[in-house]
Amino acid sequence: QVQLVESGGGLVQAGGSLRLSCAASGRTFSGFAMGWFRQAPGNERELVATLSGGGGLTSYADSVKGRFTISRDNAKNRVFLQMNSLEPEDTGVYYCAAASRWTRWPPRDYDYWGQGTQVTVSS
Repeated sequence: QVQLVESGGGLVQAGGSLRLSCAASGRTFSGFAMGWFRQAPGNERELVATLSGGGGLTSYADSVKGRFTISRDNAKNRVFLQMNSLEPEDTGVYYCAAASRWTRWPPRDYDYWGQGTQVTVSS
């Protein structure tokens, strides 16, 4: 079992930055690929970024490439999402998720999910 807890969300103006953190506990963290997803009201959950267990593979949604960076610290059992140049369209609840193998999509490939953290970008 893996427990995931997100933090770092909040309200920010367009053009600003936020850094999300996801703390993991339970099984060996480095064995899991990690993903960040987001969901805006009325929309389906969408993939933002994924990162392999060793950190060698990454994948980003086209809408965030060049603005967001996913990273992890396996010694501290944490995964991060640095979000720069935020836009109102980035507003939503952000979830981190863990998968026992490398994957990107669909969400059902992920075995564990956090409770989410709200990000609101004002124009």
